[in-house]
Amino acid sequence: MDTESTNRQAQLIPDRHPQHDLFICDVSDAVLKDVMQHMEHPFYSLSKKPETSVRRYEHNGHWLEITPSVKGLATIYDKDILIYCISQIMQKLKQGEPVSQRVRINSRDLLVFCNRGTSGRDYMALIEALDRLEGTRIRTNVVTGDEEQIDGFGLIDASSIRRKHGLDGRLLWCEVKLSDWVFSAIRAQEVLTLHRDYFRLRKPLERRVYEIARKHCGQQDSWKIGLSLLLKKTGSQSPEKRFRQMIRHLAHHDHLPDYHVEFDGERDLVIFTNRGTMKLPGDAPALAPWSGRLSGDVHAEARAVAPGWDVYVLEQEWRLWLADNEITPNHPEKHFLKFCASWYAKRGRP
Repeated sequence: MDTESTNRQAQLIPDRHPQHDLFICDVSDAVLKDVMQHMEHPFYSLSKKPETSVRRYEHNGHWLEITPSVKGLATIYDKDILIYCISQIMQKLKQGEPVSQRVRINSRDLLVFCNRGTSGRDYMALIEALDRLEGTRIRTNVVTGDEEQIDGFGLIDASSIRRKHGLDGRLLWCEVKLSDWVFSAIRAQEVLTLHRDYFRLRKPLERRVYEIARKHCGQQDSWKIGLSLLLKKTGSQSPEKRFRQMIRHLAHHDHLPDYHVEFDGERDLVIFTNRGTMKLPGDAPALAPWSGRLSGDVHAEARAVAPGWDVYVLEQEWRLWLADNEITPNHPEKHFLKFCASWYAKRGRP
């Protein structure tokens, strides 16, 4: 048994939805994306307690001032909603579909995507997260695309929520309007892919350190940074002594996705080494298209869920999609039918 690998896995939250029981063609298995500026600068609170004081951050001529609402600064867990929206938009752009700043969110889809539970408490947490995202205001001179913005904006401009009327008050869906700044960054392709285990990291600081490594180390073999500068970039409110202990713990268990972490105590340096787990841009799919056979009956069912479409063309699209996303379906026929239903729901009749 690989004890090093076991040690890493023990530090991660279990994968709550390993079978992806709800298939969402353009969300559930989409590549995680995040805006690079969100990964570079400490926009989000790493504390589980509400932070209500104004923050100011300066580095290399860039400055950032973040003003929370009375409900507190948006947290790094609230950011899951934005990652979901960004991933959904990028997948649609990849497929040549129209996109807008308004993104409709099926609440359960989001919870599954972010490896969260699906209890009533988890749905209520989404509503609270939307409040903090909408209430957090930013003024910055961070450059996005070919523009330097020095005006105020929110992480999201607006949100709408629909709940089931009655005793349970179940959350049905919500809609988020992304800020011009975020949408501009997406349009400028200023996004990076995140490892799926990002949502399995237990501690806010671990997520933030991963983001910084992903932004700065990227595809390089290695990258190093001084402890005090890393502390500044994380936005952590911990004293340096406590921060050093947390980095030692992270290096000891070495469970960060994509990067091996080493701490040089003598020089107070943190070294990130690429594990070689990221796909390079333009890489061919790691898997060949699924080569199994579908029964004649499933083609008849596919015609019913995607009327007007050539089911053999859809089958080819599905096989290519499986390869592109490196998925081997456990229940291929059920998977194919859900793909067809999703295809028809988005495109209607040909």
